[in-house]
Amino acid sequence: MHSNVSVHGMAVAPHHLASQSALAVLREGGSAIEAMVAAAATIAVVYPHMNGLGGDGFWLIIPPDGEPVAIDASGAAGSLATLDAYRDHAHIPHRGPRAALTVAGTVSGWDEALKVSHEMCGKALPLSRLLSDAIGYARNGTPVTASQASATASKLAELKEVPGFAETWLVDGEPPQVGSRFYQPALASTLTQLAEEGLDSFYRGPLAECLAHGMEKYGLPITLADLNQHVARRTTPLRLQHQQGEVWNLAPPTQGLVSLAILGITDCLNMADADDATTLHRIVEATKLAFGLRDAHITDPRDLKTDIQGLLESAKLQALAGRIDDNQAAPWGTGKGPGDTVWMGVMDSSGLAVSFIQSIYHEFGSGVVLPDTGIVWQNRGASFSLDPAHLLALAPGKQPFHTLNPAAARLHDGRVMVYGSMGGDGQPQTQAALFTRYVIQGVPLQESITRPRWLLGRTWGQTSDTLKLEGRFSSHTLDHLRALGHDVEVFPDFSEAMGHAGAIVRHPNGLFEGAFDPRSNGSAAGF
Repeated sequence: MHSNVSVHGMAVAPHHLASQSALAVLREGGSAIEAMVAAAATIAVVYPHMNGLGGDGFWLIIPPDGEPVAIDASGAAGSLATLDAYRDHAHIPHRGPRAALTVAGTVSGWDEALKVSHEMCGKALPLSRLLSDAIGYARNGTPVTASQASATASKLAELKEVPGFAETWLVDGEPPQVGSRFYQPALASTLTQLAEEGLDSFYRGPLAECLAHGMEKYGLPITLADLNQHVARRTTPLRLQHQQGEVWNLAPPTQGLVSLAILGITDCLNMADADDATTLHRIVEATKLAFGLRDAHITDPRDLKTDIQGLLESAKLQALAGRIDDNQAAPWGTGKGPGDTVWMGVMDSSGLAVSFIQSIYHEFGSGVVLPDTGIVWQNRGASFSLDPAHLLALAPGKQPFHTLNPAAARLHDGRVMVYGSMGGDGQPQTQAALFTRYVIQGVPLQESITRPRWLLGRTWGQTSDTLKLEGRFSSHTLDHLRALGHDVEVFPDFSEAMGHAGAIVRHPNGLFEGAFDPRSNGSAAGF
């Protein structure tokens, strides 16, 4: 099992058509950022249950040299999303119009990223070129993946009555069959309108008015004024000084802190010579500590009470590492749960690298498809609390907590790496597995992703916070972890619950190496 290696550029995505859209743009001389916009548009069409124009996005852009640029393209709660408006609810619903309570930010992120690209490269391909693959796939149809078919079937009961769901995602009232041709004519029209009127028209212009009209019709707590006010923000990423190099991730409202804290805590332990059981135990224990930091501190960046970067100082990480007992698992509470997302990476011949995530939160988000647009709206606002004293208390204009966190690293030996995964609580854990195996333990890149993985916490439809392991781990490893006190549950081999990971590495000799997840419909594509 070999990684894909190339000279000029490379793309990795959890759906192969998205990798190819990016690659085509790279071949035409487009930048890694432009290639990523093309991939983002395509994957919104071909993996529609996982992400889309009605969701949020986060960018981590690593120039050939100099400081990285992060873009937070996540939307805030609508102006009608008050605690009072939800007083009849025990918690925010996960489905339906009341679940669709935050502005969708991802399109603003595409727009802002293209501005960064133009600033860095001085040239630009036309937007119509970047969206052309996606428009064609939406209009002419694409084959339904097993992932989409099973998601539609398994969520049908809770979604079929949600406005716009059935007419968009069902075929003759039934979930689509795997391999059947799936058309999205309304989405094709929306993408065409964006190509003609510009990406900003999603927030300010005729398309925004169409979206707002649909929101009012279906009773979403978002208004045209909320769309008008939304902008993507360039932010400073969090950074970790690691023995192997510098690692970056996104600042709040994301849980990038968790991913960096796990690596920082385990960096204080000798991971290079650790066997599978010890590696897993230490990362799981570090994950519990990192989740503790997250739940105590992370919220809307304007409401932070703590310097989040300061939590990654070596002395603080060393103190946390000192709490890990190699002979005993610590008790563990309740996770934030799952999240369906796409992570994608692109690098171009100039050395520009992009780590990107786009999501509608749960499969099909809120389930609401706004009329005449083909856009399914996210349910990210379900992570707000209705307790006014809570760190994540709902308030109009407030950003919700995000599990999304794309990662990147510049290693001391000259390698540059972008990597990430889908999967809620699983994202930081999968990142730690991949980084530890590849960077610290010297496992080849593709094998680092293919090897069996684990997840501490809950998955879809489950409330158990067990330590879930794919069945490909040895019985010795499973027995050892149980002896340490972990509540081990064995999952199927290559389970989609373990996320869809991917990575690209630029080696010092100029070669690119990419690896994708066999748990996905993806590919690593280069030339």
